Amino acid sequence: MADVFGACPLDCPDGCSWVVTVEDGKATRLRGNRDHPYTAGALCAKVNGYLEHVQADDRLLYPLRRVGAKGEGKFERISWDEATKTIAERLLAVRDEFGGEAIWPFQGTGSLGWVQGLEGSAGRPLWNVLGASRHEMTACSVAGRIGASYTTGTAAGMDPETFVDSKLILLWGTNPLTSGHHVFKFMREAQKRGAYVVSIDPIKTRTAERADEWLAPLPGSDAALALGLLHVVLELGAEDREYIAQNTVGFDEFKDRILQFPPARVAELTGLPEERIRAFGERLATTRPTGIRCTQGMQRHAGGGAALRMLYAIPGITGDWQYPGGGASYSTSGRFTPNLDGILRDDLLETPVRSLNMVRLADELLNQDDPPVKALVVYQANPMGSNPDQRRVREGLMREDLFTVVMEQFPTDTVDYADIVLPSTMQTEHLDVNDGYGHSYIHLNRPAVAPRGEALSTLETFRRIAKAMDLHEPALHASDEEVARTLLGDDLFEELWETGWKRYLPERFVPFTDGFPTPSGKLEFYSERAAEDGLDPIPGYTPSQATRPDDDHPLALIAPASHWFLNTIFANKPDLMAKAGGPRVTLHPSDAAARGLETGDVARVFNARGEFLADVLVADSVREGVVASTKGHWLKHVRGGANVNATTDERDSDMGGGAVYHDNRVEIERAGSVNQDDQQRDQARFAPRGRTAAVQLRAR
Repeated sequence: MADVFGACPLDCPDGCSWVVTVEDGKATRLRGNRDHPYTAGALCAKVNGYLEHVQADDRLLYPLRRVGAKGEGKFERISWDEATKTIAERLLAVRDEFGGEAIWPFQGTGSLGWVQGLEGSAGRPLWNVLGASRHEMTACSVAGRIGASYTTGTAAGMDPETFVDSKLILLWGTNPLTSGHHVFKFMREAQKRGAYVVSIDPIKTRTAERADEWLAPLPGSDAALALGLLHVVLELGAEDREYIAQNTVGFDEFKDRILQFPPARVAELTGLPEERIRAFGERLATTRPTGIRCTQGMQRHAGGGAALRMLYAIPGITGDWQYPGGGASYSTSGRFTPNLDGILRDDLLETPVRSLNMVRLADELLNQDDPPVKALVVYQANPMGSNPDQRRVREGLMREDLFTVVMEQFPTDTVDYADIVLPSTMQTEHLDVNDGYGHSYIHLNRPAVAPRGEALSTLETFRRIAKAMDLHEPALHASDEEVARTLLGDDLFEELWETGWKRYLPERFVPFTDGFPTPSGKLEFYSERAAEDGLDPIPGYTPSQATRPDDDHPLALIAPASHWFLNTIFANKPDLMAKAGGPRVTLHPSDAAARGLETGDVARVFNARGEFLADVLVADSVREGVVASTKGHWLKHVRGGANVNATTDERDSDMGGGAVYHDNRVEIERAGSVNQDDQQRDQARFAPRGRTAAVQLRAR
């Protein structure tokens, strides 16, 4: 029996350190690393059953070739040699006829590994050699990251562990008890010491229930609320004038902007009572240090970048950036600086190539730009279930002239549209380097067990494709360990092999004590870079569609993470499916009454883009005018074959081409009622039934 150090690879700020117990070559136990200061022995409700998921009956174990129509999910088993030969021939033919940019490597956040996953842009050397289009990862955090960087030069803010020192904690559009729960133990300790916790969210989440106060603004109105709070701070003369004078630029211009947003106006923009805005502003003005936790969900709308820019400006007015427990925490990404250039190998790219925005998948596949996308290689992503404008994404994936390869662990909805399917290893089966974008630790994930079936690591898959293409560039054939050592250096690799993890920042780290990584070296209320990019040089409020009245679609629909799924990962795991239930929409009692809806009804949620079916829950846990659902359901497991992304828009946010999942208006009508017999029937109909049902294999 042996314990093997590893780490969770999933799209979560916590990036947990874990320990796998191996007996006779089998992983028998998985637990959070008790010695790790952030993980502290605990994994989440989703990952606790990871070993069971690795052994699931519907795991993809062998290469497959499509034998039915696209979308049918009918495949036959083939060898790895057949698969890589086919892929090599097709990709080279596309490159020769249309140019390398006709190939789109479409990578998602299924793994955030530095070797096998997104952090290290796994496969980039091969795509550089082929001259493939550059994939822009824009669905998650880009708008907020750019917005924050206009203010402070980086989105890497305060050390989340220092929330234990905060006296006022603002949970702004974030629900850590569902999406990254480890930070909450520091907040709970602060709360025990007398800190006041405010949840700012249109939904009364699990986290909001633990807060001292819940404020429910209209979705997308966050920047307006921030301006109103700062208006109160200025009214009281509570700005930190010394900090502002020494550490910021552009205060006079920003002050003029703030004064345009008195609480009365902000009450109209946010739908919050003026007296509550004033009381909240007074608390902010008089409480040091104040720490703001703001994560990805709250910036997925037309003004998302502006909102994060504003939230990172608040501690510049109050002076909170100078204190442990003060500032804002969107991400820690960017503070760990490995040798990324050494593994990306952008020097192998002979000429510049175009960039393709992953949020615009349907547009790119249907509009047939010059050159058209003729080959799509999807890995660590499930765009059929996760991308906006689901109907048009399906139309694009149905193109017979589009050669599609999907590298996957399970038969997702996207797999059904593949020409070739390649089985991928899971985290306990390969080497990787992992961190988290919500803490300050780096981890080495050692392979604990042999891969199941014929599954291969991401890099091994690309090595085999490169070999089939007869490409001899050494970077295309570097082993997983060689890539990890290039990334970390030999000394750190050896250290992590023995210890599993290491903190790379000082304890109780306070950022920006030596200045800000901006052109001026100071916090920039006035940003020349923003002006050069065609944006307002001063932080402000950009309204979203969700805040604008629409007679045809009067409800603002937001769909944050499920407590039981991580995007669409785990949405085929039977026990978690049972806990999550099917798609559900929660309406305020007044909105439900106006539509004749009651708890237990089945609703049709729709707009001009599409519709999905969901069970109705009537509750005051959402504000009036807002309907809440969750993302992540597989289409093949739900009634109507559609999830919430049937209604979301393929449209850019204000910065970076980010997604606008929470900038969505719909109407809802009754489609039926649910009784116990119906529920039992649907559970039987839509439960996962094993690999031979989900991906139909034809014997060879």
